[in-house]
Amino acid sequence: MNDIGKVLVSQDIWYVLLALVAAAVVSCAATPVVKVLSVKFGAVDVPKDGRRMHDHPIPRMGGLAIFFGFLAAVLVFVPLNAEKKGMLLGAVIIVVLGVLDDKYALPAKPKFLVQIVAALVAVLSGNVIDVLSNPNIFSANPEWQLGWLGYPVTVIWIVAITNAVNLIDGLDGLACGVSTISSATMLIIARLVSELDVAVMMAALVGACIGFLPYNFNPAKIFMGDTGSTFLGYIMATVSVNGMFKQYTFISFVVPFLMLGLPIFDVCFAVVRRVSHGQSPMQPDRGHVHHRLIDMGFSQKQAVGVLYVISAILGLSAVVLTAGGAARAMLFLAAMGVAVAVAWRVFLVGPSEEDKGGSGEEDERDG
Repeated sequence: MNDIGKVLVSQDIWYVLLALVAAAVVSCAATPVVKVLSVKFGAVDVPKDGRRMHDHPIPRMGGLAIFFGFLAAVLVFVPLNAEKKGMLLGAVIIVVLGVLDDKYALPAKPKFLVQIVAALVAVLSGNVIDVLSNPNIFSANPEWQLGWLGYPVTVIWIVAITNAVNLIDGLDGLACGVSTISSATMLIIARLVSELDVAVMMAALVGACIGFLPYNFNPAKIFMGDTGSTFLGYIMATVSVNGMFKQYTFISFVVPFLMLGLPIFDVCFAVVRRVSHGQSPMQPDRGHVHHRLIDMGFSQKQAVGVLYVISAILGLSAVVLTAGGAARAMLFLAAMGVAVAVAWRVFLVGPSEEDKGGSGEEDERDG
């Protein structure tokens, strides 16, 4: 039986599934309550510029329901050490920041500083990338000892992924669905490398997203807002520090970038695009991948479906690379070829002039 088969029949999988179901139930039950709270709190997205993809006010603090579902499952099913407590404390900071941002639309720079503080809380609690495998497989040195550089490297990684997920939150169900796929990939890989606690935490995140998705699919009844998108990015980035980067193999360098490939690609192209136009990297625009798909003539549901497929291909590639083997490596290369071809068309070629136009549903807010 292959490695993936062993994971699926392991008795630990029932523990993982229980955490997933518990998080889904709490998240689904909490969403209608959070929707009412969002309206009373005034956290409602009113379309007022061309980047908005909806045409009527919609509550946007739905990420609280995802947070409640995740937190409930983790507190019940995961033993908390100093590292996990630091991660959860940082997550609380991110969620509070997100709630305030959904209400008051805070400026980018103060949000960025608070995100750094939240990342530092996790890092100083022990969530540090101290060793990286050398991507040069021909090198005599198989790994890099980062030493004190591990602290700034980890902070940069956490803040970057936090904002990367936030940047793709532009269509109904997009950020939540992509995060579900990425978290499920992390869950499977965590089981492959025998990281049960990481698998349970990722199961809790998958479940929390699944419980929220029925309310977030197009046409959305509630948005996750910055409360949800930054929380999802923060948790995936922080958990990946312990679950992936600490494996002393080549996969520890490549796999995290594959699992979170779509938001990473989008934020990289966003920075290059804005800097090349003489803009601040934090300046909002309408050039993200989901905007390009809409401008190419895709409907919202079609655009989200395309991006789900890209995320699934990248996630499958990460799993296959982790499992190893020559045949699997060939499948990995083929999947990557498809992903690169699609990414080239969407990111680099872009829409033709006649394709361009407006359409819309959800909010996309940089920060």
